Amino acid sequence: MRCLRLKKQKEITALHRSGKRVYAPTLTVIYLPSDRLKMAVCVGKKYGKSVRRNRIKRLLRAAFSRYTAFLSPCSVLLIPHVSEEYSYAAFSRDIEKIFERESLLTRTS
Repeated sequence: MRCLRLKKQKEITALHRSGKRVYAPTLTVIYLPSDRLKMAVCVGKKYGKSVRRNRIKRLLRAAFSRYTAFLSPCSVLLIPHVSEEYSYAAFSRDIEKIFERESLLTRTS
């Protein structure tokens, strides 16, 4: 199952203001129940140059896509913590922990 991407600044700002924040060692997840599954990744210039920022976004999207079939419909904003190294395994592990803890997964993968 594919999810829609949140692209408009207005939608992301509304999610940032009124969404529920959940923290993990490698990232922060802000979510809000909605009618469809929507996702955005927020990686600013403090994370490094464009090559590094794009790699972080690819890793986050790949880790998130593992769980799209099992997630209840909500809008999700993924914000990584600034670090020296980023890995798919760490992002995937933390995303799964957060979704299980918040009861957003319909069944475990």
